[in-house]
Amino acid sequence: MIFFSPDINMTDEEFRLLRDFVYQYCGLHFTPESKYLLEKRLNKRLQHHRLKNFKDYYYLLRYSQHKDQELTEVIDALTTNETYFFREDFQLKTFTQEILPEIRARKEKTGDKRLRIWSAGCSSGEEPYTIAMLLLGMPAFHDWQIDIIGTDISQRVLQIARKGVYGASSFRATDSNYQRRYFSEVDGKHRVADNVKSLVTISHLNLFDAPRVTLLGKMDAIFCRNVIIYFDQAAKKRVVESFHDRLRPEGFLLLGHSESLMNITNAFVLRHFTNDMVYQRPALSGLNEDRL
Repeated sequence: MIFFSPDINMTDEEFRLLRDFVYQYCGLHFTPESKYLLEKRLNKRLQHHRLKNFKDYYYLLRYSQHKDQELTEVIDALTTNETYFFREDFQLKTFTQEILPEIRARKEKTGDKRLRIWSAGCSSGEEPYTIAMLLLGMPAFHDWQIDIIGTDISQRVLQIARKGVYGASSFRATDSNYQRRYFSEVDGKHRVADNVKSLVTISHLNLFDAPRVTLLGKMDAIFCRNVIIYFDQAAKKRVVESFHDRLRPEGFLLLGHSESLMNITNAFVLRHFTNDMVYQRPALSGLNEDRL
């Protein structure tokens, strides 16, 4: 016989406590209208710990010996990680056909052959591996030092990214040539090739953790697509300012097609390319870019 535990209701006070706790940790914002979502997704954690109410769970998150591990479970429960290879093709065309040649031409003037790209909120890894495959297909970068850093706050999806084995749903927009060239079949799934993985580093990172974000160093381009839509204005401003700090002068910020910096910051210039519009950090006058 199977027993089902009924969901535990969340009071308004419990919602406020948990909502504020999550927001202060990582910027995820839950409106009063989304209370049911928090209640539904955290009910399994209450049942796991055999707790009778959400206030006890809040105290567990704040003060228990295993609070860090439990916070990982909360983030995994609350984040959505829908993605696939070669997502938003029009933006990737802009990246390969216009942005990368511009970066290359600028760097060639100083003999700099390093390229650093950050995939912020990389989920299960399809985005940074897509960028790596695109770069492997560009002979102009074959003798460059390429670093692609994929980060996410969810440990669960990072395990998938590090493993690099994907099912059919990840290939809904993938040209078959890429699939044949850069993947091998393993037990009905597809493992990403070693030469693709060698360009990518996968790391856990909370975008609200300013000291650790600083450790990433300077970037030529940052992809952060469909991530800041989960933040309120204050959190968006905080995260976008950190992107500005991490970009080299004239570096590019690529957001999701429904995301905008309107009413967030004027620190970027919106560039109009053939297939898409992309934000760019302006150049600095009187400074040596190599020092930044």
